[in-house]
Amino acid sequence: MLHYLVKRIGLALFTLLVIMAVSYLMLRLAPGDPTKSSIIGGDAPGSSLSSAKGEFARNTALREKLHLDQPVYIGFYYWLKAVVLKFDFGVSASIDTGRPVTEIIMERLPVTLKINILAVLVTYLLAIPLGIYSAVYPDSTFDRGVTFILFFLYSLPVIWVALVFQAGLCEGGLVSVFPLKGLVPANPESMSSWRLLGATGMHYILPVTCLAYGGFAGLSRYARSGMLDVINQDYIRTARAKGLSETSVIFKHALRNGMITLITLFADLLPGLVAGSIIVEYVFSIPGMGSLSLLSLSSRDYPLQMALFCFAGALTLGGILLSDIMYMLVDPRITFAGHRR
Repeated sequence: MLHYLVKRIGLALFTLLVIMAVSYLMLRLAPGDPTKSSIIGGDAPGSSLSSAKGEFARNTALREKLHLDQPVYIGFYYWLKAVVLKFDFGVSASIDTGRPVTEIIMERLPVTLKINILAVLVTYLLAIPLGIYSAVYPDSTFDRGVTFILFFLYSLPVIWVALVFQAGLCEGGLVSVFPLKGLVPANPESMSSWRLLGATGMHYILPVTCLAYGGFAGLSRYARSGMLDVINQDYIRTARAKGLSETSVIFKHALRNGMITLITLFADLLPGLVAGSIIVEYVFSIPGMGSLSLLSLSSRDYPLQMALFCFAGALTLGGILLSDIMYMLVDPRITFAGHRR
């Protein structure tokens, strides 16, 4: 087990290095950079010239600081050296100039974690029982009705659902039930604790619903498919022949093996939690990681983009490793020991 973990961690670090090298190369090859700004001044010729000179000097200093005036491999070497030796991802080049990118990420991360953790809890708590029930009673009226509804939900684009919610259920829409944007009430200091809690919850309902409904539909079908494969196995029929109750057969014998497919999907859970949803955060004006990614892309903030790429890559590889370990916990027949001859 320990030998396997050491090998997988080493492979994950090498993979992360390759991901960051390719990401840096793509950023440098793409047209434009944080220093490509306009130097057109005002109407006065003297002020225009001085402004242009000052802008040129600032851009030159920024290019030197980001090592954009050097070859790609030299720039990547300096970036990697700062990250490995000092855990320094640099400072923002355009979004919040001069501020460390780690501070910007840590400021946005709790916002995204709150709505995504709620969305994951809603998805799993509803989808897995629904999938199990559909597998226990396949082709029933309930199963067919749920299948139709879930496939209908799965086909709806997130941006369309979010805009329909805003037009129909938010302030200024057909029915003013939910707030239009943000996650915090307008005047929280004037509210009591319970009223503030209720108002905050109203801000979360629509974004969490938009994040959860697509995953809910897909996860429920995966749970149903996995359970159907297990229920038809010989050992399940043997357990029933022994006189065990249906509840014991389903939840004690079938559930663990039926969840292996869901564990595979767990590998995408960690990066999904922190990456956020660009569409949902943009529509509801939520200052999270998704909107930060979009902002860093539009402003070509290289240090912030590299930090986000590294963060997402590390979490993806960590999720894959964690799901491999969970395989063994769910199914003891799975072992990490290699076969010896």
